[in-house]
Amino acid sequence: MLFNSIQFILFFVVVTILYFDLPHRFRWLLLLIASCYFYMAFKPVYIAILGFTIVVDYFAGILIEQSKGNRKKVFLIASLIANIGVLGTFKYWNFINQNITDLLGLSGAENPLPFLDILLPVGLSFHTFQAMSYTIEVYRGHQKAERHFGIYSLYVMFYPQLVAGPIERPQNLLHQFREEHSWDLERFRKGFSQMLWGFFKKVVIADRLSIFVNEVYGDWTHMSGANLWIAVVFFSFQIYCDFSGYSDIAIGSARIMGFDLMTNFNKPYFAKSVEEFWKRWHISLSTWFRDYLYIPLGGNRHGVLRRYINLTIIFLVSGIWHGAGWNFVLWGALHAAFVVIELVYRSRFGKAMIPDFLKMILTFFVVSIAWIFFRTPTTEQSFGIIEMLFGGADFGVISSQVMNNAEIVLSVLLILVLLVIEKLDLRLKFNTTWSFAAMSSAVIFIIYLLGVFNQEQFIYFQF
Repeated sequence: MLFNSIQFILFFVVVTILYFDLPHRFRWLLLLIASCYFYMAFKPVYIAILGFTIVVDYFAGILIEQSKGNRKKVFLIASLIANIGVLGTFKYWNFINQNITDLLGLSGAENPLPFLDILLPVGLSFHTFQAMSYTIEVYRGHQKAERHFGIYSLYVMFYPQLVAGPIERPQNLLHQFREEHSWDLERFRKGFSQMLWGFFKKVVIADRLSIFVNEVYGDWTHMSGANLWIAVVFFSFQIYCDFSGYSDIAIGSARIMGFDLMTNFNKPYFAKSVEEFWKRWHISLSTWFRDYLYIPLGGNRHGVLRRYINLTIIFLVSGIWHGAGWNFVLWGALHAAFVVIELVYRSRFGKAMIPDFLKMILTFFVVSIAWIFFRTPTTEQSFGIIEMLFGGADFGVISSQVMNNAEIVLSVLLILVLLVIEKLDLRLKFNTTWSFAAMSSAVIFIIYLLGVFNQEQFIYFQF
């Protein structure tokens, strides 16, 4: 079920009304049933995969809490193997198998391992990481094992953030399912406003930009340099508005019911370095890698070289987390290289006297170039586009078969509106119910007027 659909809007309204009408003791059950329905709207059979990992991690958490020493670690490892095993089978098996086939083919040998004819369950990487954070936190003693099976299941399956985050920690979310939430008008205003902002970013900006981006990337060998450069910039804003738009809708819808989810984006394109970009982009994932991989690897506690190696490992894992392909590995490697170069430069020259505006432009430029590897299906296409961007194609003129000049200009203006709103931190503030109703109606009308209602799937659903 897509957030940008009438089906979801009706679903959200019905679930929210029932949530506040029901006695508190039954609300967890309503949310669990609603979350199962929400997930099964994509592909019903994959609810069994969630069910398997939920059962494993539920009992693993209890056993970890009751155990000591090596026995405690064994149960944690068993839980992690189960989760990573499911993720590896569905997401990485065919990728690994294809590489084995290619390597054996160099010597004329055949690969006896079969390829799997399966689809990747939507949002698998997200709820797998959220489930793993639970058992890790129980193991570390930061979280009590959840004895209520339904509450734990809801922690993994809570529908607003089930398929694309934020990736919540148990300390933040689990206890909220036990708290009684009453209807609060001010909370509704804030939540609904954030949902509207998310819808605006998704259907007005992201889905509009995708029209031009899909055309250029789909026929890149015949495009002018001007078209390619605009498509690269457009995709940077498309993926940001698409993903942060989802997060806004998720956080806003949860807030209306009384739940607080963590902030997932903080104006990433105003970052003045790639290191800072990753403190602002997909915060729930970057902090997950920091707490569960970077720090256990040693972080920056064992010298400069070890720090660079740890950072490289983190970004390579982040790349493969996003997708089973060498283009994603290279995307992660590029970000690792950017961050290491920044740290080396800073250690040698200190804080360079470069205006913040130029730092932001440079950061946006290198991040946008790296996004090419994220957007294309193969590394060959990525390098081909980069070659054409830097002299391999005539700059030519801006042209499109699917968007006229006025629509392209409108797209640019919408990007500028986005940047101004974020830079000035403009948020809808209401003194009265009437002002809230008036402003909300105006935003809804703008979304209706300028929105692209093709129900295009959110980009991060594939992860």
